[in-house]
Amino acid sequence: MLHRSTVGKLTLSTFLLTVPLSSAFAQDATAIADRLQAALKTQSMDLSWDSVTGDAAETVLQGAKLSIQGPETPQVIPLGKLTLTGIEETDKGGYHIDMLTTDPYEVTERGSTITSSPVEIGGLVLPAPGATDPLESAMLYETLDVDNFTVKVGDKPAFTLDQLHVEMTPPTDGAAMEFSANVEKFTGDLSLVTDPNAKRAIEGLGYQTIDGFVEAEGTWQPSDGRMQLSQYDITVNNAGTLGMTFDLGGYTMDFLKSMQDLQKKMAEQPKGADTNAQSMAMLGLMQQLTLASATIRFDDDSLTGKILDYVAKQQGAKPEDIANQAKAILPFMSGQLQNPELAKQISTAVNAYLDDPQSLEIAAKPASPVPFAMIAANAMSNPVELTKTLAVTVTANQAAE
Repeated sequence: MLHRSTVGKLTLSTFLLTVPLSSAFAQDATAIADRLQAALKTQSMDLSWDSVTGDAAETVLQGAKLSIQGPETPQVIPLGKLTLTGIEETDKGGYHIDMLTTDPYEVTERGSTITSSPVEIGGLVLPAPGATDPLESAMLYETLDVDNFTVKVGDKPAFTLDQLHVEMTPPTDGAAMEFSANVEKFTGDLSLVTDPNAKRAIEGLGYQTIDGFVEAEGTWQPSDGRMQLSQYDITVNNAGTLGMTFDLGGYTMDFLKSMQDLQKKMAEQPKGADTNAQSMAMLGLMQQLTLASATIRFDDDSLTGKILDYVAKQQGAKPEDIANQAKAILPFMSGQLQNPELAKQISTAVNAYLDDPQSLEIAAKPASPVPFAMIAANAMSNPVELTKTLAVTVTANQAAE
């Protein structure tokens, strides 16, 4: 049997070892929370909390709030408990977090209530203190998931979103970043629209409630600044799919760093301060970008026919009469573009679409990338030339590329 004094010494030794170890864990947890706060601040967001508990493996922020800078007052989002698990320090002095999870949250403002299920962010990287590489300071992550997001007007759900999932493959070893986003289902209650004319049209088209889904994907190459959005489709069931793509150049790491610095300066401006200088600087930065291509496309799923039926009933005519009226007016409208070739394309495409509504696509595919500075100059001084500069085309009922 151990002597009583020996037991006492062991107990004291355990206590003396535990106290500094617990203190170290608390310091690690606070350091991780501080690092997250600093990283969000570069994105014009301010994170605060009531207390921090945990250790270097798992950190919990109680009473967390996220303030997002706005043009007038910050928008405050109550996150509740913020849990960070699977924390490891990287070889560059930052942190890799396996999973960051929020509590469900609810915000009510001006008669509308926003509720969200927990937000889960996987593979989050927090940059090292003083990191100058804009890619490292961008708070990259691998996945983001939200099961449900709802906006209520009074006690009625006006908009709901289910199963938002985002994936990103960070750019490593010279490879481009790949990203994708999907919304499994969204719903909207358009019966809550109060404008009489809009309400009458919604009822006439039979779209008091709508539902659909979203699909998007693309790539970004930091080394040369090429950003490609190869798909961004919003599908409304029993209506159609609106899709867009673009191919930009100039979105380099230097551009990203300049944007971050400018956003930080704008966020630090006091309320009511003159922001003209920052706005001009923002426009100057945008001139570094170039446009290689862009498309806007609509694939019909009965919406066109419903619109023709609705307008026909309003005018006491037949749907085919409304379509023929549109065909007759179109040449006069497209003639204002002062681009005979494009005007002919528009008439041919719209005529084909109205006869057999399948798809309608507007594309800009210049022979070589066009600087945004040239696009802006043409838009302000000579908009007629803009369609020629961008090599705009209009097609109907053709398969997507």
